[in-house]
Amino acid sequence: MVSIFTYRDERKLFAVIGAIIVAALIALIQIDAARAGRPSFLSSGATAFFGFFQTGISTVGDATRNAVGAFLDAPHLAGENAALSERNRALESENARLHEALSRQADAVAIERAAAREPGGIVAATVGFDPENQSRIVTIDKGAQAGVRVDAGVVDETGVVGRVVGVEPFTSKVLLLIDATSKVPAVVQRGRWWGIATGTSSRVQLQYVSQDAKLRRGDMVVTGEGRSFHAGVPIGRVVQIFHSEGALYQTALVEPAVSFGRLGHVLVLRGP
Repeated sequence: MVSIFTYRDERKLFAVIGAIIVAALIALIQIDAARAGRPSFLSSGATAFFGFFQTGISTVGDATRNAVGAFLDAPHLAGENAALSERNRALESENARLHEALSRQADAVAIERAAAREPGGIVAATVGFDPENQSRIVTIDKGAQAGVRVDAGVVDETGVVGRVVGVEPFTSKVLLLIDATSKVPAVVQRGRWWGIATGTSSRVQLQYVSQDAKLRRGDMVVTGEGRSFHAGVPIGRVVQIFHSEGALYQTALVEPAVSFGRLGHVLVLRGP
């Protein structure tokens, strides 16, 4: 007798029977979990799987939307970035300008105070110096047209700068106090001892001071009345004293009152 079932029919039958058995097992597991009052491991696993699947889909969707949005906004963002960069450069330039103006303002206020003490003085700015540093001479932006004359004293708010040694119509040369060829009559305020202030290229040496003078470190040295300066303009303070056995005079090293490395504006005196 020939069987009416083929091999394919047998596989279908076994598949149906297997599905019925699996469904029965799932039903039994669910019924048992329901009686125990807790979720079955099948429900928990299914919930976790679908939650993970949903999160993945949401993440991919958000990334896609963000990418599309960024692509569409690219020209606009590039324009904004260029505008911000230009604004940043403008702010940096303005900041540098304001810092320079503030720095100059402090110098201008200082020289105005000096001018208030010396009526008739000529305010000038330093515009050049000896690049080879062979002489301590600076150029100022005022000359004969402004009333500057040779041998006129030059000061700033803190004290003696030097004296004018050359005059052009619109500029002048100023020999600084610290130049080795500079000589200025000087007086030690405490005790009124006389001497001559001579430059040493970086400081000032007070020469020809009487051996009777009781010099001390910190003594203020000022100008004596002379051709270039009124009496009493600060020259600097004594920082070291030199004694030589049998010498007629004593010498002192003086730290200048003026900061020669940062001369900005000066005041040219009209004369004693």
